[in-house]
Amino acid sequence: MEKTQDALGLAELFQRYEKMVDRNSGVKAELRRVAEPQDLLDKPSFYRLMAGKGTGEGWQQVVFFLPYVKHKSGADSLGRLLAKAKISEMRLFQVLRSNAPNDLVQLRRLVQQIEPSLDWETFGKSLYWWTKSASPKQKILQDYFLATTPEDKTKTQGSPK
Repeated sequence: MEKTQDALGLAELFQRYEKMVDRNSGVKAELRRVAEPQDLLDKPSFYRLMAGKGTGEGWQQVVFFLPYVKHKSGADSLGRLLAKAKISEMRLFQVLRSNAPNDLVQLRRLVQQIEPSLDWETFGKSLYWWTKSASPKQKILQDYFLATTPEDKTKTQGSPK
């Protein structure tokens, strides 16, 4: 039976993943090699990690990012971290305007670039609901723009000083 993210606890899932990686580093390598979230359905490590929890689309989207994002309770949002890392506005819009699964593939590339520590309870919930709602994308965009100063916006748009 498929459980919702509230029934599992996403920080708990991250801890479970870390324990699996500590016991067998091949788990991380196997999960990193997937090109798209649905490719996880061909990986034994995915099933071991999700045993008794479910393997639906939402969980695939969460696990797709596990090897690339550390957990830190109360961390800044992904949008704020992308702004702090000076990711260009144009690149962010390119990611968020893409359709599934390309949007998640491109978002994972951004995450790989900035190597963030995020609160998995918040970030994981966004990933879980990613294809079911527009709000996770809107939240990233909102946090990105609210985190940048007017001077930063001018620089990312390519306008002269």
